[in-house]
Amino acid sequence: MHHLIAPIIALIFAFAGQPFLAQAAPSDKTDALFAALGLPQVLDIMRTEGMAYGDSLADEMIPGGATPRWAAAVSEIYDMEMMTQEVRAAFDEELQGDDIDAMLAFFASEPGRTIVTLEVSARRALLDDAVDQASKENAAIAMHDVTPRYLLIARFVDVNDLVETNVVGALNANYAFYMGMLDGGAMPDTMTADTALMDVWAQEAEIRSSTTAWVFAFCLLAYQPLSDADLQAYIAFSETEAGQDLNNALFVAFDGMFNDVSRALGLASARFIVSQEL
Repeated sequence: MHHLIAPIIALIFAFAGQPFLAQAAPSDKTDALFAALGLPQVLDIMRTEGMAYGDSLADEMIPGGATPRWAAAVSEIYDMEMMTQEVRAAFDEELQGDDIDAMLAFFASEPGRTIVTLEVSARRALLDDAVDQASKENAAIAMHDVTPRYLLIARFVDVNDLVETNVVGALNANYAFYMGMLDGGAMPDTMTADTALMDVWAQEAEIRSSTTAWVFAFCLLAYQPLSDADLQAYIAFSETEAGQDLNNALFVAFDGMFNDVSRALGLASARFIVSQEL
C-alpha cells in the first residue's frame, strides 16, 4: 500500500451539464479502485490499531489508565463509517482528472491483485507484537547485508517516497494531537501552538528512525512471496504518472483522516484528564 502509516471532506463534482451516466462514471471508477486497493480492509485494520493505541495512550496519560468510558470514547473516534467516508471523499476528490483506468488496469489484474492481498495480510499480521518485532529484526538484517531483495524494496520505497510521506503524516498527526490537548485545556499555560510545533519537530529524528524501520519491515514482509519480476512491475507502475497520482491521493486522504482522529484523541484525553483533576 503506497501510503502505509499515516492520512478533506469537501467533494465537489463539476458536471457541466453532462448526461447522468457520465456523472456517475467517475464515482463508479473510484469505488472500484477503492475496493481493488483493499482500502476497506485497511481501514478496518487501522481501527484495530487505533483501539490498541488508545489503550497505550490511556496508560501513559490518564490516571487509572483505560476505563470502559475511555474505550467507548476511543471507539467513537475510530468509527469505521466516519473514517471510510472521510478517506473515500478525499480520495475521490484528489483523483479528479487522473488516469483511474491505468490504476484499475494494474490493481484489478495480476500482479496487482496479489500485491493488494499481500499488503492487507501483512498489515493484519503486524497487529501481532511478535510478528512486528520479528519483521523489524529481519528487515534490519536485510538492510545490513544489503541483500538483492532489500535493494529492490529500497527502490520501491524511494519511488513512492514512503519514508518522507509517513514522517510528514506522523508529524502532522502529532501536532493535531497537541492542538486537541491545548484546545481541551489540558496543557500547561506555557504551551502555545508555537511551542507545540517546536515540541513536535524535536521528535522528527526519532519518528524518522522508527518510520524507516516500520516501512522496510512492512515491505519486506508483504512482498516476500513476490517474484523479482512482479516487484519490478510494481515499481514500474509506481514510476508512471498514474502511480504517482495514486500515491499522492492516498497520502492526502489518509493524512487528513489521521489528523482529524489525532485531534479528537487529544480532545478526549484532555477531557478525561481535566475531569479527573476537578
